[in-house]
Amino acid sequence: MRLNNYLHSQFAVTFFPIFLGLFFITSMVFLVKIASLTSIITMNFFELFKLFSYSIPQIIFFTLPITFFISLAITLSKLSSEYELTVITSFGLNPEKILKIFFPITAILTLLLLVVSVGLIPKAKYLSKQFIEIKKKEANFNIKESEFGQKFGDWLIYIDGKENNIFKDLKLLQTDKDRDQFVISKEAVLENLKGFLSFRLDDGTVYIVDNKEFSQIKYDRLFINDSIADDKEDKFLDSYTFWKDNFKQNKDLDDITFYILTSIFPLISLFLIITFGYFNPRYEKNKTVAYSILAVVVYYVLIKYIGDRLLIHSIYIIPIIWLLGSYILYSKTTKKEY
Repeated sequence: MRLNNYLHSQFAVTFFPIFLGLFFITSMVFLVKIASLTSIITMNFFELFKLFSYSIPQIIFFTLPITFFISLAITLSKLSSEYELTVITSFGLNPEKILKIFFPITAILTLLLLVVSVGLIPKAKYLSKQFIEIKKKEANFNIKESEFGQKFGDWLIYIDGKENNIFKDLKLLQTDKDRDQFVISKEAVLENLKGFLSFRLDDGTVYIVDNKEFSQIKYDRLFINDSIADDKEDKFLDSYTFWKDNFKQNKDLDDITFYILTSIFPLISLFLIITFGYFNPRYEKNKTVAYSILAVVVYYVLIKYIGDRLLIHSIYIIPIIWLLGSYILYSKTTKKEY
């Protein structure tokens, strides 16, 4: 138990600085990307932070697997360079028993990454896209005071005054072949209702004229939605429904393949971690970082090259190849000596 705690504490000392550093760098990349949107849309600090929060699942997904793999390999190499693994091995704990100590935390990390990638990222991307579309509509929606010919969807609109999103003495007109509608309101507020722009009109009257009658309706509150909203826009109910529909349509299968294969990378690379981390400092140089980075590059090239071609089948083909290759390498190197 004490050995487990000691190994975990050594891993934590290495993991958190690397993870926080990569998280910060990746966050800067996403922030620059978000900041470039300000040339198209206007955002305050709260909206900027809100849009950035939608990127957090992606940042975690891109940084956590690589950080965990490299940090664990560096932890073992550090213990090897200080002869601590040699002492631990002399007490009967071979590399595979060390691997079992880190297996539970690796399995938990893999489950967390699967939840983040398959569950949270699609929802976050949808919310981010929806937020940007609404801000673009708001940027394009620039009704000026005392000007004719301006439109809100299918409605002609005229206002006497405006302050932020509050419009004074608003008039709306919609004409059809057999029916005309005229709406007046003392005050109206532009709102974002579930991803669509909407006017909330307070204290006004609706006039409806057709071939047979003239109607007048007084109201305390009335909502008029933006009729140019795209009714064909994909709706996001939940992640399960999202991926289920994608499978039916044979759509974005490369994305789910990439998400799953990246999430399980630390779990199927444990034999590589042991192989890179164990070495004799008297006879060998510490090349753990170089080997680890090379393994990460090879794996990501593999899932990109094979994953884009085999799609769903690569979810079981690549892990089998990677596990067998890792175990063979481990058997011919570290297992022989320890």
